[in-house]
Formats: sequence, structure tokens, C-alpha cells
Amino acid sequence: MKNKLYGNIAIDGPAGAGKSTVARLLARRLGYLYIDTGAMYRALTWKALQEGLDLADEQQLISLAEATTIRLENGPAGSIAVYCDGEDVTAAIRQESVSNSVSLVARVPGVRRRLVELQRQIAACNRVVMDGRDIGTNVLPNAPHKFFLTASLPERSRRRYNELTASGQQVDLESIREEIRRRDALDTQREVDPLRPAPGAVIIDTSTMAIEDVVARILTIIRGRD
Repeated sequence: MKNKLYGNIAIDGPAGAGKSTVARLLARRLGYLYIDTGAMYRALTWKALQEGLDLADEQQLISLAEATTIRLENGPAGSIAVYCDGEDVTAAIRQESVSNSVSLVARVPGVRRRLVELQRQIAACNRVVMDGRDIGTNVLPNAPHKFFLTASLPERSRRRYNELTASGQQVDLESIREEIRRRDALDTQREVDPLRPAPGAVIIDTSTMAIEDVVARILTIIRGRD
């Protein structure tokens, strides 16, 4: 399986739809490089918060993006390490403060242009599974395989709650639900590259599906197109 070439794979969807977990497992099965674009935006958001920047000041955020080095490294068992200016921020970028602010940073056109440039450079040199919110529509519009994962708001909220509590954070389920609802609105209504299925993307509702079943379905679709 790992010697078979299927072309780059783009996976989009809202927060909590399972796209990162699915993309990570899919890349591992195919022997591809996994690119978590959301982690790149989270890393920049983390740095902005660390430096106390005004997240409403677009020029500050653009300047920060242009001056920041973000690196992703695949680790064992499909894990991924995130480095911001050489510092391992893999755990830090999953903090609730970052989750609550990342859409404010990601909606800035200049920030998106900078990170999309980096993402395309990676994809041009590797066979990748890339997930995010505008991969099929903007970053890799010519990818031969595009998917859009979604799930109900209650299910996505429950998943995020379980993820955060498992990492030791004290969070409230209703607060998480409201934050995801707010983030959905920001992502779908932003002027530049809003969250939406790419033309030709296969839409998969993961609300009642196990992760392995989602991966299996995607693999079946990809093989069928070969």
C-alpha cells in the first residue's frame, strides 16, 4: 500500500469533525507526510498571545507571521511535533486560550497568504495528506482527492471536551459548544477563503462514525479513483 501513489489529499471541515485524527491515520496508512495546517495557525496564535499582541491589529499579525518560523515534524505512531521559532509548542497550542483566539488570527488575509505559501511549498516537495479549512478550495485546489468532514454541533462539542479533559484541562461543555458555534460563524463568514466544501469534494458526516470507519471509507474512495 505504501508504494502506491494516489496524489495529494485535501481534507477540510469545521472544528471537532475529526479531520486531524483522520488525516493523521490516513497519512500513516499511505506512507504520506501529514500536514496539520491548523497547528500552524495555532502556533502563530500562541506566539501572538505570548507577545501580548492586539489580535484586532492585522498589521501586527501579518508582521508576526512573516517573521515567524513554523516547522512540523512527523513522529512515531502518527504523532506530529510543532515547533515555533525552534520551540516545541505541541502541547501549548492546544490550550483553550489558543482555541478561543485562532480564528481571529486565521481570518487575516496577510496571515493566510504567508502560511498558504509555506503549505504549498511543502506539498510541492512531498506526497501529503493536508487538513484544514481551505485546503481543497485554496491551498491545494488541484489535489486529485478532496474530502469535507462534518459532524453535528453536540458531537463536535463532546469530542473537544473529551480531548481537553484528557489533557488535564478544566473545561465546561456548554462553554465549548458556544465557542465552537462562534468559531463556525467566523470560519464560514470570513471574506477570504471561508470554510466550505471544495467543488467535487466528498462530504462525510462523521457524527456516528468511528475514526477507523472514516479512514476506511476514504481509502475505498481513493482506490476506486485510481
